[in-house]
Amino acid sequence: MPYLSASSRAALERVLAGDREDATDALERLRDIRTLLVALEQDPVILQAVREALDGGAGWDRIAEAAGLKPAAAKWRWQGTDAEIAERHEAGRKRSARPSSVPTDLPGLSVAEAATFLGVSAQAIYLRVARGTLRSETIELPDGRSYKRVFPEEDRGNAN
Repeated sequence: MPYLSASSRAALERVLAGDREDATDALERLRDIRTLLVALEQDPVILQAVREALDGGAGWDRIAEAAGLKPAAAKWRWQGTDAEIAERHEAGRKRSARPSSVPTDLPGLSVAEAATFLGVSAQAIYLRVARGTLRSETIELPDGRSYKRVFPEEDRGNAN
């Protein structure tokens, strides 16, 4: 009895059929291979095999090695209940969908930019902010990210 799901088997058959035909278009082969990879990653047989290995006494080191991953990555993918795994993966997808770069339209300068601008260290910027000789604001974006911004141009006379 095959252990792959029907969708994984169908994707594998498309790849095998394309492998037997010399006339298969290169882009079609690429699509078929990618479809197979996605189907295999989503196939419940992987989680089932991990759980069977754990029940059989295998540790995360051996499971990770068999999967070509580091132990922490294997645990992140497969440790816990189905609901815990789904929740963790959904949170990861949400994080990856957020912009990863700092917005360029924020007012003032970052602490690092202000330190370069004034020719001092970042710690000196924080000290000047704490002493009140340099104005700063924490800007919070609608997605929850926050950035400390400083305004050295306003306080240039007090900086030294």
